Amino acid sequence: MNLERLLRPKRVAILGGSWVDPIAPQCRNLGFAGEIWRVHPTRPSGPRERYYRSLAELPAVPDCVAVGVSRELTVAAMPELVAAGVGGAVCFASGFAEAPEAGGRELSEALLEAAGNMPFLGPNCYGFINYFDRVGLWPDQIGGEPVDRGVALICQSGAISFTLMSQQRQLPIGYLITIGNQARIQIHHLIRSLLEDGRVSAIGLYVEGVSDLAAFQAAAEAARAKGVPIALIKSGRSAAAAKAAASHTASLSGADRLYDTLFRRLGIARCDSLAELVETLKLLHVHGPLATPRVLVTGCSGGDMGMTADLADGLPLDFAPIPQPVKDDLVKVLGTRVALDNPFDFQTFIWFKRERLEAMFRALSAGGYSTLGFVVDHPDPDYCDIAHYEVPLRVFVETARAAGQPAAVITSLPEALPKRIRRYCMARGVPPLQGLPEALRALAHAAAIRTAWDAAAPLRLLPGPAEAAPSQSLSEAEAKAELAKAGIAVPRGWHGPAAEAAVASAGLAFPLIAKTSAPTILHKTEVGGVRPNLQDEKAVAVAASALRSLAPEVLVEEMAQDIVAELLLGVSVDRQFGPTLLLGAGGTLTELLREVRPLLFPVSEAQILAALRSLAVWPLLQGFRGRPVGDVDAVVETVLALARYVEANAANILELEINPLMVRPQGRGALAGDALLRLAR
Repeated sequence: MNLERLLRPKRVAILGGSWVDPIAPQCRNLGFAGEIWRVHPTRPSGPRERYYRSLAELPAVPDCVAVGVSRELTVAAMPELVAAGVGGAVCFASGFAEAPEAGGRELSEALLEAAGNMPFLGPNCYGFINYFDRVGLWPDQIGGEPVDRGVALICQSGAISFTLMSQQRQLPIGYLITIGNQARIQIHHLIRSLLEDGRVSAIGLYVEGVSDLAAFQAAAEAARAKGVPIALIKSGRSAAAAKAAASHTASLSGADRLYDTLFRRLGIARCDSLAELVETLKLLHVHGPLATPRVLVTGCSGGDMGMTADLADGLPLDFAPIPQPVKDDLVKVLGTRVALDNPFDFQTFIWFKRERLEAMFRALSAGGYSTLGFVVDHPDPDYCDIAHYEVPLRVFVETARAAGQPAAVITSLPEALPKRIRRYCMARGVPPLQGLPEALRALAHAAAIRTAWDAAAPLRLLPGPAEAAPSQSLSEAEAKAELAKAGIAVPRGWHGPAAEAAVASAGLAFPLIAKTSAPTILHKTEVGGVRPNLQDEKAVAVAASALRSLAPEVLVEEMAQDIVAELLLGVSVDRQFGPTLLLGAGGTLTELLREVRPLLFPVSEAQILAALRSLAVWPLLQGFRGRPVGDVDAVVETVLALARYVEANAANILELEINPLMVRPQGRGALAGDALLRLAR
């Protein structure tokens, strides 16, 4: 889809009245040098504004048209735009797919049909601003200023886009685009188009839902190939937010934990607030993804450094110790009174000594850190003289630049850095990161993007079973037979009539466990269908007799006596993502910890190990308090075997769960203790 004429127009037409009146003066204020034509069927022309009665009266074909009329008239106007050869449109009207009870879905379909192949933004959107080319189809005041290089922001909310436009954090914005309902132009179309503009340094998104995951994935991979990082906010973490998204733009919010996994896999930074998004984009604009997570943060306050350490706890940042050669140089500058730690409190006694400040920052710049951060807050210049705060900051900026050291100025509070100083920092390639929590998370995001880019793990979404497909549930014995064929180890056992269980058990090693066997009984424990710790044939006979009231057949298996940990391994089928693997704490800890990690296909050993290490039960697998070390290699092989099975049978699997996956000591394997499998017929 070619969006060149829409997003970078030379001729603009404005169709409508009061809704779109601000567009022409705002374009002129921004410095747009192209043609701007007003179109209205009845408004009289005046000395300041000429009105054409229709598009047919215009002196030339507009590149894009702002359509600011009612939803019905919006649909009616589309054929005229198509016939005229317009390059694209912005549809401001609401009341389409987000208003199904008011006939909105039908109108949305009519709009698409009437527009033919012409690209358009919306409906139910606020338009766009192109600060590079000084043009904005934006029905409101336009803040900010033109830039030669900057980030592109794509928002599924007009109010959020207006808030981002109003930021006072020195983020250079090149494009601000709202997409509304995404009836024609979707997020991935815009990402593709923006990647063709070499002035775009990074892309920021505020999205409520992704309509086409495969296309979005392909666009994100294209961004990675071009070296353009993406950061976003994806709303819908809570049920209330997901409901709000559906009512706002008819978006499908989707399974949030799967989106988390998707974004990590694609190397997209997921932010939780607008402040975090802005600071992350600012850092990415200047430095791009960080080469490593190895950072050093310094300042003259022990309190600031303590806060830094606390806020960084749990973030994937490496506050590596200061190398010894750097320490030796620092001792020459600071003496022995300063603890040479990271975060590094250099104290205040050299604050007014420029040469020693230069020597200190020069030494730190030789430490091999991907980023050097300097925490310094300025008082309000309306009340205080900030000159002696500026000197160390300027020394830091100039010294880091001279050394070729990527650096950032960091403030604890976002407002504690005057605009003049922010401009100074940005002009010299040192981003002023405002707010300590957001700054640290921005650093973590920038490092994580590079890690994901370097891994470049391809992503494949599997087609799941058809919706409303009839299902067939297998018994545990049948499910385990399927898993065994797939290469997953199961306990040695016997399956058959309850009356024969005692005799059959003679060939097994005690203790045994007996379970009722019926496809209709999915949760056997809840109905008393499990009898463990059977020590002899007589105990088996008693247990089998009791279980016969639930079902005529039983499953008798050997019980593992050396279990190190229990895991959950399963398959979830999502409307958007299709089948995905789930790995988490199993057995009695499943409900207590409620932690699972999704794994998207294709699944690799590295991804499995990363998921395992993130679980609360990981210490058990590592030999917690002298207990045996678990067979992690066997767990990895089991997950890979299940992944192969799912890939081969994705169109038929409705539900699959192994719980517990019993992990035995190192070298002794892992067994599927229980299995549930439901297939599409």
